[in-house]
Amino acid sequence: MDQAVQIKHAQTLRRLHHADDVLLLPNAWDAGSAALFADGGFGAIATTSGGVAWALGYQDGEQVPLQEVLSVVRRITHTVALPVTVDFESGYGTGPEQVAQAVRALIATGAVGVNLEDGMTGHGPQRGVQESAERIHAARQAAEQAGIALVINARIDNWMHPVDSPSAPLADALARAAAYRAAGADCLYPIGLSEKATIATFVREAGIPVNVMAGAGGMDLAGLRQIGVARVSTATRFATLALGTLRQAAQELLRSGSFDALAGDFSYRDAQQLFKAG
Repeated sequence: MDQAVQIKHAQTLRRLHHADDVLLLPNAWDAGSAALFADGGFGAIATTSGGVAWALGYQDGEQVPLQEVLSVVRRITHTVALPVTVDFESGYGTGPEQVAQAVRALIATGAVGVNLEDGMTGHGPQRGVQESAERIHAARQAAEQAGIALVINARIDNWMHPVDSPSAPLADALARAAAYRAAGADCLYPIGLSEKATIATFVREAGIPVNVMAGAGGMDLAGLRQIGVARVSTATRFATLALGTLRQAAQELLRSGSFDALAGDFSYRDAQQLFKAG
């Protein structure tokens, strides 16, 4: 990707975190899903580590080799003319130097945002605050050296691993938020937090934009906007929805012998149009 274009995309993604409207990010898993989201009118695209892993034949949890992840991201940034932010799990590095190296490789694909979680590789327990902050700082330095204002979304896993801070997950999460903000994070992602009052408190204390995860039965965009949430991502929800729809149609075909389950409102022509040159 031309660096001037990448710089512009990074500026756009950063600006969208501070707009009046909530930044709604669909999480793609390949060039096709990304093209579909771009065609639908979204202003930026995120990836889902789970969706990418499943599409490549791996389990989620940083099981996909880094080069395969980079290849998928490169195809997505080549396909959509939108800012792309990547779910980079725990950073593909045993320490800060390795995280920086991986982030430099990610920036080279054309990505302008990165999601870094403070859980250990493979959805393990949370790292210590200082160790996690050092990894974020390494990513920030790598981005500065590359000349790209990478948007770093620091995922805080307190509500994914409540055993790590059973008595006061909010207090610990806010301490982490302060450390990650100081280390260079641009956005904070308290994944798994869904209770309205606690989200509102976290947003009020965070000091930088906050990302929450969308989910059926949860708060809608209007409600999230009202309490100050800046960014909402769909995580694996679109990927599992697609797989679930395929499973239902396949099972119906096997059960009935009828091909009626193959009917739909998205055709071969529609798919071809997503990739029409120009």
